[in-house]
Amino acid sequence: MQDILLDISRNPQARKWVKMLGLPIPMPQDLRRGKGAWEERPLFDQDVVVYASSGSAITQAVAETLAEAGAQPHVVGDDKAVSLFQGPGEAFGRLPQAVTLEDLPSIQPHALVFDASGLSTPQDLHQLYAFFHPIVRGVKRCGRLIVLGRPPAEQTRVGAASVQSALEGFVRSLAKEVGRRGATAQMLYVADGAEDRLAGPLRFFLSARSAYVTGQPITVSASTPAVENESPWNYSLEGKVALVTGAARGIGAATAQRLAEEGARVVCLDRPDDDGPTSKLAREIGGQVLLADVTAPDAVETIQSFLKEEMGGVDVVVHNAGITRDKTLARMKPEQWDLTVQVNLDAVLRITESLLETDTFRTNGRLICLSSVSGIAGNMGQTNYAAAKSGVVGLVRSLSSVVAEKGITVNAIAPGFIETRMTAAMPTVIREVARRMNNLSQGGRPVDVAEAITFLALPHTHGVTGQVLRVCGGALIGA
Repeated sequence: MQDILLDISRNPQARKWVKMLGLPIPMPQDLRRGKGAWEERPLFDQDVVVYASSGSAITQAVAETLAEAGAQPHVVGDDKAVSLFQGPGEAFGRLPQAVTLEDLPSIQPHALVFDASGLSTPQDLHQLYAFFHPIVRGVKRCGRLIVLGRPPAEQTRVGAASVQSALEGFVRSLAKEVGRRGATAQMLYVADGAEDRLAGPLRFFLSARSAYVTGQPITVSASTPAVENESPWNYSLEGKVALVTGAARGIGAATAQRLAEEGARVVCLDRPDDDGPTSKLAREIGGQVLLADVTAPDAVETIQSFLKEEMGGVDVVVHNAGITRDKTLARMKPEQWDLTVQVNLDAVLRITESLLETDTFRTNGRLICLSSVSGIAGNMGQTNYAAAKSGVVGLVRSLSSVVAEKGITVNAIAPGFIETRMTAAMPTVIREVARRMNNLSQGGRPVDVAEAITFLALPHTHGVTGQVLRVCGGALIGA
């Protein structure tokens, strides 16, 4: 779907004229996105400025991750903090450069990482200002800003809990300030003992693959068992089986494509009426076709039997199939309510329970469910849809602790305005307003959601479970 403002913004001369004329038009930044499978060194030669703490296990994890990912670290901190980057830097040819707060205005980095895990008093919050104030305007377009902290619930002191909670408000606001340049800001809470699980999330949120995710708080925990044999960063789903429901087009098709690029054998599931596009997609990615209506009486048994008997089990399940039947509650027919709940929530629950009860879902599996920003914020004329999508959030949070001992992670993705057939059918004015109602002033693409789903499907994200990741560009309402 064509976005005229985005097309104009890609022309430097056009941007210049819009600015000179003083037109009140939000000119979005063309976003930098990743392509193909995950890379071994996605941050190769990128300058990353880190505010480090010498006594922090999180800083140590950051040092190792940046070196392995190919970044060039510039470290603000004492000699002990800088020394944490020395060993990893020598191993990967990325020796740290020590810098001071006074040096920051002269640096134009790709990313900023602030370790706030040691902040425990309101006065400590000034360190955020001291670091970000002189350098935030120097971050390159489509840059990345990350704040790292400890989960507030872990804190034994009320003051420390309040300060760690304050970080989320800071990041959400910072994301709105930097969004016009295509930059994003994220809050990563790292539980004590989960530092060795930070690498996957940190790589994702520092990379171009998180282009449409901003202003989000995510917790990295140690609630699931550690993965014994660490997978490589590229093609890490080699030999894994993935099921994607609603795979015929849009987000489902993009997700199937991305999972296949990471090496997965993808089962593309959609309704029998969509045999054509589903089969075409499966052929293109070397996947399998499974035709079934998820609301049919025999759908659960059909899906479970196919995965068990034909595929030998399943490692990744993406519940993407969904529908809308929008009407205000007073005008809604009972069948519109029932069908919406059946597809968006009931089918998700029944299929998942069957796969778990029959051991079709393998150990260390990944379950990703599609929720929606509408399910979080509510939306006019969508009481049925919002109820179902909010129910998905509850399912994810409840089930994550139940299956944790099997190493299975359970997460939800909540898309915002994504350019699909559904949004293309909107009235022009409504569509144009909806596109601008986020930090990045543009709609997302199906691949943006697919990238987030793929991130949660990888072995390297075993520290992320029970979370809701909003792929909404930092929606101004409900996010």
